Amino acid sequence: MVAPHSHSLRRGRVSIIDQVYVVTAATRHRQPVFSDWRLGRLVVAEFRHCDALGHSETLAYVVMPDHFHWLMRLRSATLDQVVRRVKGRSAVAVNRLRGAGGPLWQDGFHDRAIRREEDLRAVARYIVANPLRARLAPSLALYPLWDAVWL
Repeated sequence: MVAPHSHSLRRGRVSIIDQVYVVTAATRHRQPVFSDWRLGRLVVAEFRHCDALGHSETLAYVVMPDHFHWLMRLRSATLDQVVRRVKGRSAVAVNRLRGAGGPLWQDGFHDRAIRREEDLRAVARYIVANPLRARLAPSLALYPLWDAVWL
């Protein structure tokens, strides 16, 4: 079943090579699948796989229990293709490890292009501080599902 407004997430979306985006995707029904950090590492592996293929350059990310934020520079393909690849491949890997089936992710994703004048480090700090704001860990050193090229 497609969410009633998922089509509007795609309206006006533009993919620009070398543009930096913040991408957010949530699990189906906001289930806290990634409370098990081993499952969250499978999402991280897909970010890295897209980087290795030359589709993206990961600048920062955080995987929260029921969603992720990914600060990335688009290197090839379209934004939709890259995110579909991460979501699809991670769903297969997560379901295999859990011994489960069915959809892992909500339809669609949210993206925001970062303007040239924005401070990428400040955006990265905000992204990786999500576990602190959500009180999932008292310090980032104790939360295993984040990284940033500057930190």
